[in-house]
Amino acid sequence: MRQVVKLLIATSNPGKVREITKILEGLPFEIVSLKNMKGVKSARETGKSFAENARLKATTYFRQTRLLTLSEDSGLQVDCLGGQPGYLSARFAAENASDSENVKKLLSLMRGVRADNRNARFVCAIAIADGRSMWLATGKCEGRIALRSAGHSGFGYDPVFIPEGHSRTFARLGAPVKNQISHRAQALKKARRILERLLEIKPAKDENIRGRSGTTRA
Repeated sequence: MRQVVKLLIATSNPGKVREITKILEGLPFEIVSLKNMKGVKSARETGKSFAENARLKATTYFRQTRLLTLSEDSGLQVDCLGGQPGYLSARFAAENASDSENVKKLLSLMRGVRADNRNARFVCAIAIADGRSMWLATGKCEGRIALRSAGHSGFGYDPVFIPEGHSRTFARLGAPVKNQISHRAQALKKARRILERLLEIKPAKDENIRGRSGTTRA
């Protein structure tokens, strides 16, 4: 019988935990989140990019827990706002802002922007740390910002983001569609392949993974 490995999903966001757990389904992990970790100090997200913050979180939480750690940093980039809110997406309206507060600020700043000038994308960076190596996987989902909030599924900016090729927001499309096409889904599918190789479920030789001392982008 294959030994179950404990994997720390370095977030307290229940929506992210659900999405990550679903895409990693079938791998022999006992998944825990920061909600399960007592006495763990929060990582300081001082990076200037999603990748930097993902690495910072993976390193910080591995050092405290000594568990194989998967961290994620993601957000929304809106072209007409010069790429805002970017890596500040979770705290766009204020530190510890709610999802609705962030969405309200976004729509306020975009008031009067025409439908053909509302291009945006979700970007995700996932870092995996085991104390010896760091792996990075990224994903991106192009789309546009709706004129108003619609739908109740998901979290974050899902009620105002319409992915390319669709006419409804992520919050109306629901988890089955989002988990196939989202930025996080794309990054997690790459991360899953990295984890499979760490578990030796598949041959370790792969162009996306270097030696145990390297940092690799998938």
